[in-house]
Amino acid sequence: MQTNLLTDYWPIAILLVLTTGLSLIMIVGGNLLGPRRRGASKDSAYESGMRAIGPGTRQMPVRFYLIAVLFILFDIEVIFFLPWAVVFRQYYESGLGAFILLEMLVFIVILLVGYAYAWKKGALEWE
Repeated sequence: MQTNLLTDYWPIAILLVLTTGLSLIMIVGGNLLGPRRRGASKDSAYESGMRAIGPGTRQMPVRFYLIAVLFILFDIEVIFFLPWAVVFRQYYESGLGAFILLEMLVFIVILLVGYAYAWKKGALEWE
């Protein structure tokens, strides 16, 4: 029995429509029904119940953003292990196991070289 490929995507389409609709309802509802009174106390920054000293915004060192980007980069690259692990046994039984394992080892070496480079440059140092 052959099914139409588009019927497999109906649950995803329904989920997208429902989540988009719910998001719009929440945003519009919050804007229509929410309080509108503005004031100095509501616009001030809240710091653990203490009065804020200085402006509510301040400049942050670039190092914070660099560490965040590196975390996201390595985190996304590690996500590639899951599909590989799922199909590894299937390819291993078909005779391509050594090739697939070698490719993953090359990927890990590239990850480790990037990690070592970032470490050597001091990108992971916290001051």
